[in-house]
Amino acid sequence: MRCLTIRQPWATLIALGEKSFETRSWRTAYRGEIAIHAGLKIDKAVCLREPFQSVLARHGFTADNLPAGAIIATGSLINCYEVTAGMAEEGWPYGSEYIFGDYREGRFAWELTGVTPLEDNIPAKGRLGFWEHPVPQRER
Repeated sequence: MRCLTIRQPWATLIALGEKSFETRSWRTAYRGEIAIHAGLKIDKAVCLREPFQSVLARHGFTADNLPAGAIIATGSLINCYEVTAGMAEEGWPYGSEYIFGDYREGRFAWELTGVTPLEDNIPAKGRLGFWEHPVPQRER
């Protein structure tokens, strides 16, 4: 399965369904199943800011107990939008989604759906870009 490494706390926010768009500096034509890998780096300062802190706390997480170095969820990548100046004027993205991403003009918002946390995280070493891992079918 294709995997994408995402720093914490953003990976967990996606796994919990609190974040539906992953923002990147690059466009992707890929559409399909994807595994979310929580990277080893945890931005602890971000975890202490609102709304990050309260959203994570609502699910029992703090900067000290976020998973790292593991595949934590699977879902589908269904679209990739280029961020333009007009999008912000139209009120997109909305709410905490805007705070949880980097929506500067010229970046890309990858839309994720059907994200489901794994019952048991799968330890794995992350990589840049997409990478492959044999995530077992029944783990999803």
